[in-house]
Amino acid sequence: MLDTINFWLATGFGLGLAPIAPGTVGSLLGIPLAWWLLSRPLVQQGAIMAVLLVLAVPVCHVAAWHYAGLDHGSIVADEYLAFPLVVIGLQAARHPLVMALAFVVYRFFDSLKPPPIHLAEYVQGGFGIVLDDVIAALVTWVVMALILKLWQRRTSEQHLSS
Repeated sequence: MLDTINFWLATGFGLGLAPIAPGTVGSLLGIPLAWWLLSRPLVQQGAIMAVLLVLAVPVCHVAAWHYAGLDHGSIVADEYLAFPLVVIGLQAARHPLVMALAFVVYRFFDSLKPPPIHLAEYVQGGFGIVLDDVIAALVTWVVMALILKLWQRRTSEQHLSS
């Protein structure tokens, strides 16, 4: 029973079983989670994210046992539970286009795993499975914060010049 529940959580309720781009399909669960999280005060956002990420480690670790300890593509709990980090504290992400951009940038970093993201894959067990997604989310957060800051500056300058 617990094994079945863990399987469904790990595979994003079956989304991670998609034949094409299971990580991207599974990550879609993170969008409503992030949207809901942004309606909370910042301290609650941080606390909820900490709990979700701590829970993701054993879920992914147990699921990996079924794949000889590997971060199999069908294990997507790490993706959808880390995605809300991308927008934590960024209220502008409540705009659908900003949320969509955040999703695309996150999937870019999580899929390509440029340095230092790829180094997290050398960490064994569930912690390593989740760590690369957390790092990809944090890198994406920095990119999104910069984009939003530049956008805000640009719109402020346009208002001042008109």
